Amino acid sequence: MKICRFLLFFLALAISLSAAKKKNVDDTKTQKLSEAPEPPAVASGDATRLVFHVSPLSAKGLLSQQARDALAAIFKANGGAIVIHLRAFVAGSGDLRRIPQIVSDVFARRHAPLPSVSVVQVGALPLEGAQVLFESVSEARKPVNPSGVSFTAAQDSVDRIPAGALAVTCFLSDLAKASEITARFPHAAVAAVQTQRLPPRPVTECQAVVPGGKTGRYAFSGTQAAFGFESRDANLAFERIGRELTAAGLTLPDVVLTNIYALTKPIADMALKARPAPGEYSTFPVEGIAASDASFAVDVIANSSH
Repeated sequence: MKICRFLLFFLALAISLSAAKKKNVDDTKTQKLSEAPEPPAVASGDATRLVFHVSPLSAKGLLSQQARDALAAIFKANGGAIVIHLRAFVAGSGDLRRIPQIVSDVFARRHAPLPSVSVVQVGALPLEGAQVLFESVSEARKPVNPSGVSFTAAQDSVDRIPAGALAVTCFLSDLAKASEITARFPHAAVAAVQTQRLPPRPVTECQAVVPGGKTGRYAFSGTQAAFGFESRDANLAFERIGRELTAAGLTLPDVVLTNIYALTKPIADMALKARPAPGEYSTFPVEGIAASDASFAVDVIANSSH
């Protein structure tokens, strides 16, 4: 009788362990299936239909919550337009490497196409406690810029930015003038960020998107980091950008603007020497790159109108 009880006990235990093992396997499969894909290296949109937004700043919660709230605000603001590119400025102690993952998760839950994503760490944002600010480029359903748009390289004074700009981004060593810049362009998507926590020199670098210029399609790459501080590391970063453009059906001559986000001015100068792409360029000092061993990050904007 005791033997039968023992046999029944071990049989029940075996069935229980088997079911638990199967559940763990199923859970693993479910988790893998639910993982959102990475953002594309390059995404593009029709120049005549591009619209621009900047997420509102919030000090509520940590980086993840602020990022999700900011993305929700962009979805609400763009009226159903497809987001094709995001540039994220991260401040504070949050891990900026999480931004692409958060973007992928948010867009996957909304069953929306993934945009390309650029991410850099800046010194501060114009609201204390705010950890992230997003700029978005979206493709509207109908043309809104019949003559196309142009992306300008950074200017050393906001006075050089046309009054009719569609979007303005200012990298500043001091945020004291941030509200003044926003008020100056009431009809534009305006972002102002402090370059570094302790800027070694005064900086005012403002770039803009203005009506008129190129039509066709604009393509936006995500940031590509230079992993190291040597010339060969810079060359490898630009080679990766070149391969991404080729995969998207573009070439280096299609590049109209190169953005370089560097930790120091000597690094920015090194990156410029390695830059193979033609067109205009902007260099910005930043607090950090989404890799501990990176010296600078680069993204490009290309146009296929020719």
